[in-house]
Amino acid sequence: MGPTPLLDFFKRGEVDRDTRMQAAEGALAPRAHEQLAILVLLLEDKDREIRETADATLNRIPENALKAFLARPDVSLDLREFFADRGIFPDEMPDLQFEAEVDYALIDTDPAGPDEEDERQSGVQALATMTFPERLKAAMKGTREQRAVLIRDPNKLIASSVLSSPKVSIPEVESFARMQNVSEDVLRIIGSNRAWLKSYGVILALTKNPKTPLTMSMNLMARLQARDLQKLSVDRNVSEALRISARKKVVAGASGKG
Repeated sequence: MGPTPLLDFFKRGEVDRDTRMQAAEGALAPRAHEQLAILVLLLEDKDREIRETADATLNRIPENALKAFLARPDVSLDLREFFADRGIFPDEMPDLQFEAEVDYALIDTDPAGPDEEDERQSGVQALATMTFPERLKAAMKGTREQRAVLIRDPNKLIASSVLSSPKVSIPEVESFARMQNVSEDVLRIIGSNRAWLKSYGVILALTKNPKTPLTMSMNLMARLQARDLQKLSVDRNVSEALRISARKKVVAGASGKG
């Protein structure tokens, strides 16, 4: 299961009412596991209208799609129990070789999805006139060009939500990890995702990025190849502590060979 930065914002109560209502209507989260988790969370919202809207959206999800989703091996027990209380049980467990990355929303009540005309617009030009809800939607459902801009958005919810997009690719994540003008939150989310850390390019980009939290850089440094470790040991763009640590590792490696 991929990162859930959008869900984390909802759990921390850092989302305004309009955005919560948008999510309650099923029009926000682009991936099934985040969408369901947010809808369940919104059933406890302080706003009665949001609670009722989230409940109505959950009831509109096609039962067969819900049963198929609940049968996935990466679905939490809590989510299965929640729907069991509503009389909905998973289908027979599928082959474990299912594609977890293919994870789109089970219901989308937003009629204003990107059409061909939207796709033809320059991502940057379109963003200039977008409202906050539109930028948030573009972060998760827009084009690659739009994601490249929105990952640097000063609003943390929008920047982090780019990483919730089912469209985001490993090469994109690697380019985000190299950026020194993204927030630490973005780098933390990337660095805490096991699937993305299977890419050596992502590991190297995070380690070399001076904006990456030092503790994370130190941990990732242990996975660098000798030639990259050598370069890091003399890289003036990274912190002195990281340089010294890399130097010690280089020396230890050289003495070990001797």
